[in-house]
Amino acid sequence: MATLHFFYGVMGSSKSALLGINAFNFNHTGNSFEVIKPQTDNRDSTTEIVSRIGVKTPATALKTLKNYIPKPETQFVLIDEVQFFTPKDIDRLVAIADSRDIRIMCYGLMIDSNEKMFPAAKRLVEVGAKLHRMESVCQIDGCTHLATHHLRFDNNGNVIHRGQQIAIGADQYLSTCRKHFNEMYYKNYKTKTH
Repeated sequence: MATLHFFYGVMGSSKSALLGINAFNFNHTGNSFEVIKPQTDNRDSTTEIVSRIGVKTPATALKTLKNYIPKPETQFVLIDEVQFFTPKDIDRLVAIADSRDIRIMCYGLMIDSNEKMFPAAKRLVEVGAKLHRMESVCQIDGCTHLATHHLRFDNNGNVIHRGQQIAIGADQYLSTCRKHFNEMYYKNYKTKTH
């Protein structure tokens, strides 16, 4: 069984909810686990992971994984918003997974709103993490295609093409299929719903 897993998908694909369900089940079955989130993710809480459907999971917020050492009894490590960590942090997870009998389960985004891979996600792919795609449907009204991309909007409803790769919050984002991403991103689309 793989010791390093990456559950990835667009915003709204229930990644944080799945983490919460797994934590609940591990607790119920008596498995020892730790839950980590990056300090960068302070949108809803600094001490919990809060999914969009309301599942709350206590978590330890860390700036970096550089000096992270799981407790001796830990069997599972669950990490939310893994894309906010660095490639060196991922290498630390690899070292832990390869040296101890621990399952490390990372949850996060693969690509940003400019169709670029997050460095931590890229590193997870490079080191051979087992990939699990979390599927969701395009958020454009009437579309039933798989959501694969994110669009980011400014306060006037214009698609943003530049800027920080990391911007916390979901209000200015829309998860879309590739077709709608290309139509809206490359045609400088403006929407009235954002």
